[in-house]
Amino acid sequence: MLPFTELGFAKVDHHRTLRQGLPEAVYGPGKTPAQCAAIVAELLAASGGGPVLLTRADQAQVAASLEASPGGRRTPLEPELGRLSTVVWRQQPDRNGSVLICTAGTGDLPVAEECTAVLRAFGFSPSLLGDCGVAGVHRLFASIEAVTNADVVIVIAGMEGALPSLVAGLTPAPVIAVPTSVGYGASLEGVTALLAMHASCAAGITVVGIDNGFGAACAVARVLR
Repeated sequence: MLPFTELGFAKVDHHRTLRQGLPEAVYGPGKTPAQCAAIVAELLAASGGGPVLLTRADQAQVAASLEASPGGRRTPLEPELGRLSTVVWRQQPDRNGSVLICTAGTGDLPVAEECTAVLRAFGFSPSLLGDCGVAGVHRLFASIEAVTNADVVIVIAGMEGALPSLVAGLTPAPVIAVPTSVGYGASLEGVTALLAMHASCAAGITVVGIDNGFGAACAVARVLR
């Protein structure tokens, strides 16, 4: 019998941590602020003490959830108009593992912020190497020791999605590639980067979905268990 709680609008999965080693997260889009707040509160009430995450939440969802369950940490702390947030309750103790997040451009930072927040929830302390895309590859090489010494590297890139191939050719560490929707016309809102990463000539890259910083962080948590 796998335990869950029936809330009427949601079946809250309390057993997921035992099955996967990762807790259920609350995905904001499509839910009302009251629904987000109720699911967060139910997850916090469960025994086990694992992290509770609310992802892709708008300001109303964040406000309702924090009012019902104070103490959550919001990322970014002061989101600009229209930016979505990640909120974490019960951040886990520090865990071993050197995680580097590498972004191609400043436009990729919102995805990196989501990834960072989720990694911190799991107890990791990721480092960020920003704005080092292939159009100015010397910026990447200036931090080559950080790339080659990391246990896992998450590479976040839009446009033509070339950066993960370059990074994966430089390090023996697992590389998690995250395509983003950043880019002009033929970037097709991230589809071009997604296909390029799947077609990479650097063997062994793991590719997650477009803008999926959450999924990349969960992949790292599985790799470094």
